[in-house]
Amino acid sequence: MYFGLLVKKSKEAEMFSKKLIKWLKKRDILAKTINPETDNIKEYDVIVVIGGDGTLLYASRLLKGEKKPILGINMGGLGFLTEIAPDEAFKVVECFLSNSCKISERMMCDVKLFRKNKLIKSATVLNDAVITKGNLARMIELETFVNDSFLSKYRSDGLIVSTPTGSTAYVLSAGGPIITPDVNCMILCPICPHTLTHRPIVIASEAKIEIVIKSGSDVFLTLDGQEGHPLSQYDKIVVTKSDKKTFIVNSPFKNYFEILNNKLRWGER
Repeated sequence: MYFGLLVKKSKEAEMFSKKLIKWLKKRDILAKTINPETDNIKEYDVIVVIGGDGTLLYASRLLKGEKKPILGINMGGLGFLTEIAPDEAFKVVECFLSNSCKISERMMCDVKLFRKNKLIKSATVLNDAVITKGNLARMIELETFVNDSFLSKYRSDGLIVSTPTGSTAYVLSAGGPIITPDVNCMILCPICPHTLTHRPIVIASEAKIEIVIKSGSDVFLTLDGQEGHPLSQYDKIVVTKSDKKTFIVNSPFKNYFEILNNKLRWGER
């Protein structure tokens, strides 16, 4: 088995990665730090992310749906995706090596950007596709359709289309629902809508969501917080469920609801 370590650029993460490589080599397991610019990430059997959720999202983008498990060790902020704490990491890796860990299959979404009926960008996201205004404090106007049926015209600061995995990311701060990762659906969540009755809506995963930029300048499409594209009036964004998935190793020492309680500090006073 060949372990590839994708490491956040920090002294703490780099020091931990050296410890883990040494620990694995003592057990005759190949392991090295991945250089994304020169290495083919697909040659590794397991990807160990040492960093935050952004680093794991980056790993997911590099894998492009390859069926490779990602084991996320949290060296960042909240860490909903990188759920494994450093002090339990070696125990979790031992469990993984003995096939005692559950691997969560995470739904992804395909995002296509059309301009004048021409496809100019295509990508796959694990968390979300976000349409937002730029620097000026002006609302943008977005027409939305679900399965070719008109849903609504949003006048807002933006709109988020999220997977269940992304429900604990930007959608959470925008007032959207938390969806457990095993539920197949998409969330459509407006950002600061001018019409207060515009609420987040959960849509079947097999649906096709279309968003048309009706008005507004300095508008951007952001994919998983990793990649941004400027938008023009009448651009169309189409979001559908992807055939690709991301495979995340779960800690056997805690479940999803324990992670929510811990990260969001539920029940504390």
